[in-house]
Amino acid sequence: MTEEKKAETSSVRVGDLAECTVEQIMPYGAFVRLPTGQRGMIHISELSFNFVKKVEDVLSLQQNIKARVIKIDEKGRIDLSLKKVEERPLIQAPASREEKDSFEKKMAFFLKTSEAKIADLNSKMNASKSGRKKSGGRPRG
Repeated sequence: MTEEKKAETSSVRVGDLAECTVEQIMPYGAFVRLPTGQRGMIHISELSFNFVKKVEDVLSLQQNIKARVIKIDEKGRIDLSLKKVEERPLIQAPASREEKDSFEKKMAFFLKTSEAKIADLNSKMNASKSGRKKSGGRPRG
């Protein structure tokens, strides 16, 4: 049995792209059947770059999908990802001078508004502190 399991796990490797069929949907992800007959899981966090509230919002039973193998643990369990099928680059360089100017304008606007918000917050905090400094006043007598 262990030899069969080793042969089974060696048929897919980390980084492979596989055509899968969704067999079971759970609140935390979906179990899929690989072409090799092996079973793998796609965690809800690996379904989309966007927030996924329910797995059913992205997948349905018996749906055929392409997924990338991202991990095979020591027990032979296979983890897959839809996000890694078409990975987004971490940093995208602006394609044109206009895009760069637009980004710089947005950044300047953000800095200006955040500095104004911080100044406003500081003045409110200072005003509330000075309002609390009520001393006993003049001695009564």
